[in-house]
Amino acid sequence: MRQASGMLRIETRGAGLVEFTDEVAAWVAAQGMREGLLTLFCRHTSASLLIQENAAPAVQRDIAAFFAAIAPEDAARYEHDDEGPDDMPAHLRTALTTVQLSIPVADGRPVLGTWQGVYLFEHRRRPHRREVALHLIGA
Repeated sequence: MRQASGMLRIETRGAGLVEFTDEVAAWVAAQGMREGLLTLFCRHTSASLLIQENAAPAVQRDIAAFFAAIAPEDAARYEHDDEGPDDMPAHLRTALTTVQLSIPVADGRPVLGTWQGVYLFEHRRRPHRREVALHLIGA
């Protein structure tokens, strides 16, 4: 068994989903492992990771709208607002999703479905540079 680790930096434009499937696939291919398990970990509490449909852009817009509705910006609802009115809603949206994904690797590629993509879900309004740690164990 071999292991490899790395870091991807993802620039966001503000709230919404940023697909980075190609970057993940390129990193996995560069490791030279045919099979294994890839772990991705988002190093932030106001952004998260999703595997979601990447064919219809309306899916990403609907997901963002849904999370904005269930964890709205509303100063009267939250005590925590250290970084502004979108701070606590961002933490709640992260808590409802995940910061870690596990993806099998076969034939040197992440095993994703036809319409599946890997996304960073930015929950803050302003642009950020996010870091996603990668770890691959395999052969």
